[in-house]
Amino acid sequence: MRLQPISSAAYAREVLPLTAPLWAGRRTEREYVAQTTELARTAYGRRSYATMGLYDGKRLVASHKWYERTLQHESQTLRAVGFGAVFTPEDLRGRGYASLMLASVLDLARDRGFDVAYLFSDIRPQFYADLGFRMLPSRGLRLRADALPGERLQLSTLAPEQWRTIRKCHENVRRRAHASFERSPATWEWIATRLRQDSETPSGQPMNLAVKRRGEIVAYVFGVRAPERDAFIFDEFGWTDRASPTTVAALLRAAAGDLRRVMGWLPPPCARAVLPRGTVLRRNRAILMMAPLSGSGRRIIETLARPASGDFCWPTDHI
Repeated sequence: MRLQPISSAAYAREVLPLTAPLWAGRRTEREYVAQTTELARTAYGRRSYATMGLYDGKRLVASHKWYERTLQHESQTLRAVGFGAVFTPEDLRGRGYASLMLASVLDLARDRGFDVAYLFSDIRPQFYADLGFRMLPSRGLRLRADALPGERLQLSTLAPEQWRTIRKCHENVRRRAHASFERSPATWEWIATRLRQDSETPSGQPMNLAVKRRGEIVAYVFGVRAPERDAFIFDEFGWTDRASPTTVAALLRAAAGDLRRVMGWLPPPCARAVLPRGTVLRRNRAILMMAPLSGSGRRIIETLARPASGDFCWPTDHI
C-alpha cells in the first residue's frame, strides 16, 4: 500500500470517468473532464491543489483531491488543507481503503505543518467523524423576497475586468470576521474559473450581479435563479463602505425578480446582520467538518463549533 500524487492526466484518465455519474451534474463526461483539467491548470491549481491516490500494488484503490488554503483567525494565520472528491471504485468498497487513505493523508498533512484539515460531507458524516473530523454548524437561510427592502439600483452583470473591485468588496466584509479563509489572487482566479464553468449547481441560471454608484461597484452577489424552486439561491455577497446596509438586501431582492424566495447558506456572522430575520434550517448536504492537526488548529475548531449567528464560510469556498 502506498499513498502518492496522481498526475492531472492520469486522474482525468483513471478517475474522472468513474466519478462523472456522481459529480458531473448536468455536464457531459467530456465537459466534466475538460473543466476539472482546466481548474488544475490555473495558478491556484498548480500551486495549491493536487490529486492523490492510494495504490495496492499497481491498482488505484481510492483517491481524493487536496486543496491548500490559508485560514485567518483573529491575529493568527493557520495552514489548512481541504479534502474533496473522496472516492473508491464500486467493486472495492467496504474494504477500508478510503479510511486508510484519509488516515494516511492526515498524517502527511500533520508532518507538513498544516494546522487543520477540512471537508464538506454530503453523505455519511459519521464516516469522517470516526477519523477525527468534527461537524461544525452548517445551516441554510430562507427569506421571502418581498420581505427584503426595495431600492432603485444601478445593476450590471459581473464582467472579468471587475474582479479586482469585487475582491475589495469581499475583503471589506472579511476583515470584520473573527475567522475566515484568505483569498490570494490565485484563489480568486480559481473561483472565477468555477463561476464561468457554471458547474456547481445542478440546475438554474447563473445570476452574478453588481451594484454601481457613480460608476463604481459598491456591492455584488454570486448566485443562481432556480425557477423550479421558485428561488434565487445566493452563494456569496459583499459590499464596500459606500454601500448602505440595505443595498445588499435590495440587491438580493432584485436578483430574485419574480421568484418568491431567496435562499442560501447562512452567511458568516460578519455578513448576516445586513439581512432580515428568516427561517434557519440545518443543512443535510455540504456539512462542514474539520480535524485538528496542531494545537492552534484544535483551538480554532473549538471556536468555530460554538453557536453563532452565521456559518464560518461561503458556498464559494466549497470543495
